[in-house]
Amino acid sequence: MHIISKQALETFWHKHPSAKVPLMSWHKLLENHAPMNFHEVKQICNSADYSAPYTIFDVGGNNFRVIAVIHYNRQKLYIREVFTHAEYDRWNKATRNQ
Repeated sequence: MHIISKQALETFWHKHPSAKVPLMSWHKLLENHAPMNFHEVKQICNSADYSAPYTIFDVGGNNFRVIAVIHYNRQKLYIREVFTHAEYDRWNKATRNQ
């Protein structure tokens, strides 16, 4: 799967150095698979959740969240946000109240 864009991960781990190794591992894992649907993503990343239109990945032992939109037909994963757990909780609360 083609992940767009690794730059979002790099920007995040420069701010949060402890995120670098888990985010690099997550990137490599998804980059080396070609899931055709969310069920297959869940088999690759058991901690993934889906809340339309986002696929939400828990990374680094539940310390970080990667929010993505996946176009399975084109094998593209678009990173929309990368958060710490606390940042994700605030974002999630704000987006549910819209």
